[in-house]
Amino acid sequence: MATAAPTAHELIARHRPTLDQALEAIRTRAYWSPHPEHPKAYGEHGSLDAAAGKAAFDALLGSRLDLAQPGTDDWVGGEVSPYGIELGVTYPHADLNVLLPAMKAGQPAWRDAGPEARAAVCLEILKRISDRTHEFAHAVMHTSGQAFMMAFQAGGPHAQDRGLEAVAYAYAEQTRTPETAEWSKPQGKRDPLTLTKRFTAVPRGIALVIGCNTFPTWNGYPGLFASLATGNAVLVKPHPRAVLPLALTVQAAREVLAEAGHDPNLVALAAERPGEGIAKVLATRPEIRIVDYTGSTAFGDWLEGNARQAQVYTEKAGVNTVVVESTGNYRGMLANLAFSLSLYSGQMCTTPQNLLIPRDGIRTDQGHKSFDEVTADLAQAVDGLLGDDARANALLGAIVNPDVKARLEAAAALGEVALASREVANPDFPDAVVRTPVIVKLDGAKPDAEAAYMSECFGPVSFAVAVDSAADAVELLRRTVREKGAMTVAAYTTDEQVERAVEEVCLEEAAQLSLNLTGGVYVNQTAAFSDFHGSGGNPAANAALCDAAFVANRFRVVEVRREA
Repeated sequence: MATAAPTAHELIARHRPTLDQALEAIRTRAYWSPHPEHPKAYGEHGSLDAAAGKAAFDALLGSRLDLAQPGTDDWVGGEVSPYGIELGVTYPHADLNVLLPAMKAGQPAWRDAGPEARAAVCLEILKRISDRTHEFAHAVMHTSGQAFMMAFQAGGPHAQDRGLEAVAYAYAEQTRTPETAEWSKPQGKRDPLTLTKRFTAVPRGIALVIGCNTFPTWNGYPGLFASLATGNAVLVKPHPRAVLPLALTVQAAREVLAEAGHDPNLVALAAERPGEGIAKVLATRPEIRIVDYTGSTAFGDWLEGNARQAQVYTEKAGVNTVVVESTGNYRGMLANLAFSLSLYSGQMCTTPQNLLIPRDGIRTDQGHKSFDEVTADLAQAVDGLLGDDARANALLGAIVNPDVKARLEAAAALGEVALASREVANPDFPDAVVRTPVIVKLDGAKPDAEAAYMSECFGPVSFAVAVDSAADAVELLRRTVREKGAMTVAAYTTDEQVERAVEEVCLEEAAQLSLNLTGGVYVNQTAAFSDFHGSGGNPAANAALCDAAFVANRFRVVEVRREA
């Protein structure tokens, strides 16, 4: 016997407690997550356990993912896992002149549903996705190259947290203005002027999410759910090498929308033929009024300059920097940095690239350490962390594409190599390309070195840059963030003046700063509901995930007033 579809009131009742907790979390910035991080937490209350999730993923291989979208004129695919598996999944290719009008048609009723009903639908979508976390983890792993545990956590609960965070911000901003107001202006002896006013959050229009290869769900969910929760239809254009995780997301969203009595075409997929390059076409269509993008600076700049009919949110590239001036926990600093440089082969927009170290060395709890000693000890820490191949595979994952491999191989010629990259065999996936990081020493005073360290080298490449002093490190940090942008900045210092100087640079240049991390928290990790990912205030990104500015301009408030 089929289960009856949930009504709007039932969805609100089901998810209101979670929404209230999310609203409280973004207010207090304390730790909170409704999505378990441990794989063993799944398998009850309708969620897939590890075996069922793997079986669901395996069943997708070689299949056609039919989303029942209007305007399908072809079937496209071609994803190959960085671990060497051909996925063989095909997806609907859309005739935009059919699909976009169908998406637009559902917006008036979705607008009229109101912020609370929209939030409840979004939370139900996230719940359905959460129940399939094991399945999604394999989809993320085999499109991004992340190792399984990272794909499980970052592609699953952490991505779901970011989506929920966006819904909470969207709800808070939409309900900041009351739905109705009674307005009365005294007129002395005459009767007052009275009006009844109604305020409606009106969506901008169809939103376009341009997905990335490395973190398709983590980077895709904030924009998707921010736009959907504020009344906009959402067209998802995945990266050609990472379609499956976002296609499964669209599938879940369309199912929930239909069951809840809304138009499923409010969320749709735009997969593309090999080499078709539809992102530019989509981004400049007049129907597209919002664009969310994560990827290269070049295309992000193009979107900001050319998608003028849309509100554009970009997360681009930056040169993430660590100032190493002194430390009271030398061993902890080395271990923390080694993990940060190694995680997912440095294929994160938050991974440190430049380590600015005074050429005369640093003060530590183990005595003075020269520049060469610091770089050698860091190389040894990375080597020790990744010395066991099984542990190395679990941390590094696989190189996501040939461009990253080429940059890694070219980096060794840029300076003196402190740590050479090595190949790591993966017994489960013999065709996976797994490489350990390379650390290259550069002299910050030499112009030829500047060309290297002042450019983003995405992947497992880091530069130990010798600078004349702590003051020079701070000024180079300032110039780097101002000119190139940074998603993250870190600093190690026991000197209060240096700490204040670094903090002042980050405040003035709008860069997120981590100080003296030596434990289990790393500069390239951010927690939803508490940490801001990016700031929107430097060239690395024009938006932060997630704050009020990220959601507030996705809708406008329209007033209708009548004489009472």
